[in-house]
Amino acid sequence: MTNQPSTPIVTPATAGALLTLAHPALERSRANRALAKAAKALSGITFHDLYETYPDFSIDIETEQQRLVDHDIIALQFPLFWYSPPALMKEWLDLVWLHGFAYGLGGDALAGKRLFVACTTGGPAQAYHAKGYNRFTLDEFLRPLEQTAYLCGMVWETPFVVHGAAMKDD
Repeated sequence: MTNQPSTPIVTPATAGALLTLAHPALERSRANRALAKAAKALSGITFHDLYETYPDFSIDIETEQQRLVDHDIIALQFPLFWYSPPALMKEWLDLVWLHGFAYGLGGDALAGKRLFVACTTGGPAQAYHAKGYNRFTLDEFLRPLEQTAYLCGMVWETPFVVHGAAMKDD
């Protein structure tokens, strides 16, 4: 008998997109909860909630790397917190997307895959430009993820952004 990971992995034959969500309080979110619900209803999507899976931040690196390998499209969903993804998504990137796996010598496991970001902001769209109160465009705040895609040989897709999530109703 082989050693099975604690979380089932979708095989490449059935996997299309892996949607990895990071929201530390999804039960209080309107926008991210609605986006997650819509994504779960789609075929070809493997939904993965980091805060549900790893509430203690103890990430199973091998399982997470296998999830990435098994999918052609990697989508990251999160609310923008202090101009970046939530802490657990950053931790997941740091621990899972390793040199020798995702980039660097022998690190071609993600090469050719597509990286897509779906994020929400609390502020309105006009806040995200040089003269807005955030002083930078959202593309500039997402630049580290775009560079990650480049470093890993991935295709960076245009992000999907819901601005003003805190002001929207259900």
